[in-house]
Amino acid sequence: MMARMAVEETQTTTQSPPRTADPRNAAEPPTTRAWTTRLVIVGIVLAALNLRPAITSLGALLEEVRDGLGMSGSVAGVLTSVPPLCFAVFGVMAPRLARRFGPAAVVCAGMAAITAGLAIRPLMGGTPGFLAASALALMGIAVSNVLMPVIVKRWFPDRIGTMTGLYSMALALGTSLAAAITVPMTSAFGGDWQIGLGVWALLAAAAVLPWLPVARERRRTAGASAGASTGTPVGASVGAETATEASAESTSDSAAAAAAGDGLRITRSRTAWALAVFFGLQATGAYITMGWMPQIFRDAGVPASTAGVLLAVTMAMGVPLAFVIPRVAGRLRNQGPIAVALGLCGLIGYAGLFFAPAAGAWVWAVLLGVSNCSFPLALTMVGMRAGTGAGVAKLSAFAQSTGYLLSIPGPLLVGVLYQHSGGWGLPIALMSGLLVPQLVVGVLAGRDRTVEQELADRERAAAARA
Repeated sequence: MMARMAVEETQTTTQSPPRTADPRNAAEPPTTRAWTTRLVIVGIVLAALNLRPAITSLGALLEEVRDGLGMSGSVAGVLTSVPPLCFAVFGVMAPRLARRFGPAAVVCAGMAAITAGLAIRPLMGGTPGFLAASALALMGIAVSNVLMPVIVKRWFPDRIGTMTGLYSMALALGTSLAAAITVPMTSAFGGDWQIGLGVWALLAAAAVLPWLPVARERRRTAGASAGASTGTPVGASVGAETATEASAESTSDSAAAAAAGDGLRITRSRTAWALAVFFGLQATGAYITMGWMPQIFRDAGVPASTAGVLLAVTMAMGVPLAFVIPRVAGRLRNQGPIAVALGLCGLIGYAGLFFAPAAGAWVWAVLLGVSNCSFPLALTMVGMRAGTGAGVAKLSAFAQSTGYLLSIPGPLLVGVLYQHSGGWGLPIALMSGLLVPQLVVGVLAGRDRTVEQELADRERAAAARA
């Protein structure tokens, strides 16, 4: 049903007009559905562009921010641990908020929170205020992180790989742009790091705009559907509601899918745990890279502007690969081999940072950029490891919140090890060591199964034993 309705959403006005006897078509004609679908695509791209600049722009100016706010290395490590902490704490709220207000409205609010946080954090005169404003922006990122796979699953169930690739590519583009131009832009504004960070609020403000009409359209269509279904048999009412939800980002999937999702005990799924650990380990590596890699190169004698460009190269690798990898992964029954290949690239990159950080800087930046493409792979597996929209919402919230919670100690440990050892040997050894379990759980999470199937099989097996 979901797949059929998603296809109907993209149909153009050249098709025959819908029958007015069908309340769902009366509520939302094909022209409206096609227009809204295109707007959702624009919204997904703009939202994705804003999911990392708050972090990578800070990484590029971390030394200047530390000096400006009087931070020690350990406090800076805490600062680089704030993103996964916020993602873990606030991401778990996303499914409940989506059920109450609708995914589009929550993403719209998330973009507004990013705008506010990025605008006010450079104005804070001390570390606590800077952290609080950063947390506001990261809260918006957290709920949007969780709901992007849900939106893709509901609006494009037959094109999960393609749309996840588009979203991941835009995310990587935003990440790399922030890393590449933050330092030059700061220099253009007279070296004021506050302007260099605050200017990213403008991009976030632009991302609010497409979600406003989508959220309003959802509410309008939901109300029209409710009115049209008055006096209809119960079965027809549920069918009309399901169609409207699929085409206009309503608060839940169809009644059956929502019931299945509500009863899904996700914590009993081995696949869900493997995906959560994989997500956490790749997030650890990604945030260590975004937060500390420029400093590694700068300590090796690389100029600050070049170090920012190197980080941009690392992030830019995700632009083409974030589009290609989900498409390839979506066509495979088992995504484990992709997880292994990406992990091996990371191991080689970290070895290069250990032995020759400056001499082979460009090579290591490329390899670590390839390794960081474990993120779009994880997003693709979230969409493929659950069979319903409600299941994807639960799995996405669990995998991302648990994963980001697991990733919190990583950047902090790097900061502590760096400060107390006086070099990058121990931190790089930690980064390399974390890739080994990432390879293992990546293979487990990549197996061809859904959490619904897995839990149903376990229940049948338990009933048979009883």
